[in-house]
Amino acid sequence: MQNQQGKDSMKEALSNQAQKPLNKGELMKIKTRAMRRRIWFRTLTMSERAQIDLTIKFVHKVRSLLLSRVLVSIVRKLMKVIEGRVVCAMRDVGCDLVEKISRIAQSWGNQSASEWMEDRGFTQYLTIMWMNIS
Repeated sequence: MQNQQGKDSMKEALSNQAQKPLNKGELMKIKTRAMRRRIWFRTLTMSERAQIDLTIKFVHKVRSLLLSRVLVSIVRKLMKVIEGRVVCAMRDVGCDLVEKISRIAQSWGNQSASEWMEDRGFTQYLTIMWMNIS
């Protein structure tokens, strides 16, 4: 039970951006990050950029369910490119690797192995090792 909570908390930390409410400030931050990394024009179509820009210009807080769905899909597309390969792999593969290794170590009698689930550095290390092997 505790291992599952550790795994879930790591995944929540890695996908924290998706849970923030959509408002003018958050959209401006995301746009700034995308422009600084030079992915704003490469990743988004003209209509997607226009939707974000018009929302920033005219809407303070997104209340429309339809607009929210459209913006969330665009933001997810951007965040996938912004966060990079390692963070995606950490969320998709790394957490599972840490869980397996932690269970094995616990079965061998290592009591502190349950804490490995919350160690982001260990998850990143295992993920990069997995990426090098694959």
